[in-house]
Amino acid sequence: MASSHLDKAAPIAIIGAGVFGLSSAIHLVKRGYKNVTVFDRQPYHETHYDFDRGCDAASADCNKIIRAAYGHETWYQNLTLEAIKVWESWNDALASGTVLPPGMTRNERIYVNCGNYHFGDHGDAAGLNPFEKASVENITKAGLGHTQYLFTSNPEEVERAKKDGYGYAVDPFHLSGDGQPSGYLDMIGGFVYADKACRYALHLAQQLGVNLVLDRQAGSFEGFVEDSTGTVTGIRTADGKQHAASLTIVACGGWTPSLLPEMDGLCETTAGSVAMIQIPASSPLRQRFSATNFPVFQWNVRSGENGNLYGFPLDDRGVLKIGYRGTKYTHPQVQSDGQVRSTPITKWTSPFITGLPEKSATVIQSFLDRYIPELKAAGIGISQTRLCWYTDSYDNHWVIDRVPDKKGVLVATGGSGHAFKFLPVLGQLVADRVEGVQSDLLALLRWRTLGTGEKGSNELMRGFEDRHALQKVRMVDDVRSKL
Repeated sequence: MASSHLDKAAPIAIIGAGVFGLSSAIHLVKRGYKNVTVFDRQPYHETHYDFDRGCDAASADCNKIIRAAYGHETWYQNLTLEAIKVWESWNDALASGTVLPPGMTRNERIYVNCGNYHFGDHGDAAGLNPFEKASVENITKAGLGHTQYLFTSNPEEVERAKKDGYGYAVDPFHLSGDGQPSGYLDMIGGFVYADKACRYALHLAQQLGVNLVLDRQAGSFEGFVEDSTGTVTGIRTADGKQHAASLTIVACGGWTPSLLPEMDGLCETTAGSVAMIQIPASSPLRQRFSATNFPVFQWNVRSGENGNLYGFPLDDRGVLKIGYRGTKYTHPQVQSDGQVRSTPITKWTSPFITGLPEKSATVIQSFLDRYIPELKAAGIGISQTRLCWYTDSYDNHWVIDRVPDKKGVLVATGGSGHAFKFLPVLGQLVADRVEGVQSDLLALLRWRTLGTGEKGSNELMRGFEDRHALQKVRMVDDVRSKL
């Protein structure tokens, strides 16, 4: 879709201060655009992207996975490698004090290269499922085969990992006893502290000259302003003000599909399930699961509703986080135009949303009982749960393009649960789209529709007929006592 020329002094409004919005602002200003404003209803400069302080966006989280393993989707693999270089530079900038957001110290890190340990119940003779096998092959083709350690039936790989200093990640769940460890270790990546990453990016954007309107009224999007031709010329905010914009970029995460009905059939808001386990400061498990002794892990990836579980080492507060995306939930609601769309619902938007769906609770607790029995033995259980709302596209690829028949609007969304790791570089793609740059990746991220008879990776907009709609599932408040 061709992009019209935009003057570098023209006002640009970005709705949303999550990863897409922040990265877009940073890279547009770096390209020379001088009048970029980010609007968000969350006062992130005060709440620091902390979910417990009312921040219910997907970007407001304690940690997110960094991985280059993408099967045959080598465009994401290569973009991850590019992003990691920037993550490392952000660590360096923190350490040197070059960029030091308020409240953060030089001793903090944003990115932690603790590696990704993959294991599960299924695999070929090498212990890999097809996705993992393709990932290892393509990472090896990129000249990084030395970062991959295939433990199953391969004692030499175990010794190589130990020699390279990664003994802590050879058998992190102590499954082998005296036998041969299984699974495989990918030492590209690990995790980022999500809230710190966003705080850093927000501060960097402000340093670069981005205007920020972060306020529950003044920053809250209420609607578009259009001229007599239907061209969007700005936005209205909840305080009653209008803000002129030659280009409006909608980057509202899970709220995007309900703000842009044009996305029907292309994107839908779905929830993943998250459980947090607070490890007491006095417990020896603090050391056991620290980032120096424990990797990010992914269990039964691409294995349906009884798999697709992942987890992290402890964060700075001693919290062990477990995530589950084997089942994606929706929250269908009838909107003002009569169409049913899924919209986010959290404890901050409704007093009725507590706990997790029973399926999520069962998979998570069963995993903990089977693979981390130390927690139960120590009397430590799940301390907090939440639903994390993403925007899924029908093919799991992002959408970065101008909105057809809505001149003056560009959308950056469809993260599909895997966009956060690209925070430092997502804005390059947005700026390229604004400037009409052509690339293979942007062609993949174009505005698109399913053809007749085609079927996407995700079946969207099943409305109240969706068996995973929250209105149809049983919620479990006290996870352990219900199992």
